[in-house]
Amino acid sequence: MRFGYCERLDGSFWAEPFNAATNAAFLAAALAAFWLWRRQGVRDRSVLALILMVFAIGVGSFLFHTMPNRWTVAADVLPIQLFAFGYFAFALRRFFGASRLVTAAGTLAFFCLALALSWAGRALLPPTMAGSAGYAAFLLGFGGMALALLGRPALHRQRNLLALASAAFAVSLTMRSIDGPLCGALSLGTHWLWHLLNAVVLYTLLRAAVLPAGRASITASSFPDR
Repeated sequence: MRFGYCERLDGSFWAEPFNAATNAAFLAAALAAFWLWRRQGVRDRSVLALILMVFAIGVGSFLFHTMPNRWTVAADVLPIQLFAFGYFAFALRRFFGASRLVTAAGTLAFFCLALALSWAGRALLPPTMAGSAGYAAFLLGFGGMALALLGRPALHRQRNLLALASAAFAVSLTMRSIDGPLCGALSLGTHWLWHLLNAVVLYTLLRAAVLPAGRASITASSFPDR
């Protein structure tokens, strides 16, 4: 009998060793982004908040994959949602110069899109794949931002990073979606790859957030990227 994810066969603490251990990648992504943030010299608190959310994603996901219950589900899901919608609002303000009203309206529309896709997934997809439907909004949102930045040459580095994050997330979401369907052939499942790839996605998004926006990014791009 399976318990939620392919790797879990019983209710014990270490029943998902790969799914649990790969959460360390989120912590590594947060620490690497924090190092970049410190190097910038400018203490941007909004970026720091995003970095802390990624750290919380790693902790919450570890708790859920070792002790699955209603409380650890919240610890797993809430930081992910906060980061996704928080980053969307951040990007509207930082990359597009949107007003607070436009940012609030745009983020609300993004939230509604995620809800709509989640409901549609439950109605149309098999149970093993339905949980991935809501995440498709993140792919559409960040991929759309990358396309929208094509007309902003000063933000070409941010655009490239958003495009890279979107491409990596497309693969990551695929790994999450096929964990159940391929369970009979792959005993470990593929959910742990969702963790590793998402750590890359989150670090890439944080790297784009750390870069200076606007004209300052032109000056910053003249320095070697280490």
